[in-house]
Amino acid sequence: MMRGRQSACCFTGHRPSKLPWGYREEDARCLALKARMMDAVEAAYAEGYRHFLCGMAQGCDLYFCQCALALRQQHPDVTVEAAIPCPTQADAWPAEQRRQYQKLVEACDFETLVSQRYTSSCMQRRDRYLVDHASLLIAAFDGSAGGTRYTVEYAMRRGLEIVDLPIVTGDLTNI
Repeated sequence: MMRGRQSACCFTGHRPSKLPWGYREEDARCLALKARMMDAVEAAYAEGYRHFLCGMAQGCDLYFCQCALALRQQHPDVTVEAAIPCPTQADAWPAEQRRQYQKLVEACDFETLVSQRYTSSCMQRRDRYLVDHASLLIAAFDGSAGGTRYTVEYAMRRGLEIVDLPIVTGDLTNI
């Protein structure tokens, strides 16, 4: 199967430090975001997207990877690529997060190491790699400055279609 840009979807989203629930994935807002991510990857599949690129950062990137891998369970023609910014990406993460990261990387069909070593720009290089190899970006974004905003703005300049999954910060009972 060809992994062309036109049939590829990438993702950007916040790390736990910017999420109102932090690392508490059982929080209702996190569960709601994961459900919206799954809906978005299923919609992308229905539109013809078959290759899903994940930046593999903590938080939303790993949630997205889980969704893409779940989609692959339902549709064997789906491929999932881990776009890793540098070999030491997960070295300083808590042990449980490192184990989850390694398990997800191993489950992916492809692993692309964007930089051979950590540099001050390797995360942005990974973000550009994602956008440059896709035609659809799914973004879990609250508008704040940082890598997610950089990726959304870069995708806009490159003309990608963007699906916005806003981060819910308040009480879910009002939604």
